[in-house]
Amino acid sequence: MIDLYYWPTPNGHKITLFLEEAGLPYAIKPVDIRKGEQFKPEFLRISPNNRMPAIVDAAPVGGGAPLGVFESGAILLYLAEKTGKFLPADARGRFEALQWLFWQVGGLGPMLGQNHHFAVYAPEKIPYAIDRYVNETRRLYGVLDKRLADRPFVAGNAYTVADMACYPWIVPHERQGMDLADFPHLRRWFDAIAARPATQRAYARGEPYLNAQPFSEEERRVLFGQAKTA
Repeated sequence: MIDLYYWPTPNGHKITLFLEEAGLPYAIKPVDIRKGEQFKPEFLRISPNNRMPAIVDAAPVGGGAPLGVFESGAILLYLAEKTGKFLPADARGRFEALQWLFWQVGGLGPMLGQNHHFAVYAPEKIPYAIDRYVNETRRLYGVLDKRLADRPFVAGNAYTVADMACYPWIVPHERQGMDLADFPHLRRWFDAIAARPATQRAYARGEPYLNAQPFSEEERRVLFGQAKTA
């Protein structure tokens, strides 16, 4: 059994996508980031950067005591190696997938996250910041669209951790100021992943934790690092 410390954000969805595709048994341990639960000492022992997702695997690779893993990219790689799924075994295919996984972790996620922050959550609308990150989002969408022009998935012919990493960040494309009609190859890929039964199950697992209410001032301060709770 794997304990998944989770909230229904793009990074959280990455891990439920893998677990549902692989059919691994797991239990969700919700970490309500609006309430500051990511700062609780028991969670920080697993994820010292006070970010979810994180996992604890009771039957880790190599045996021994339960193993905690934090950072979504590292978790995807760990699960791929544990199961032998969604990461090619040959060196060329493996690194084709890994370089796009790292591209998502180092670029797509952070830049789109800043898009969300300045366009949606920031208390002050700063036109320069909004334009900066919307334009970078458009550039990154273009990179992904070009990549998908001649292959069904990000790393080639097979669905891999690279796709699982990227897809949840494209789900809120409208909020990012993007129209998928402008990126036809990306749109085809997006629709194909959205139709996968495991994708639908993964997103359904997050529905009980969704909260459409606007952030309170205190929740905003906690979520964006202006305040911490012990």
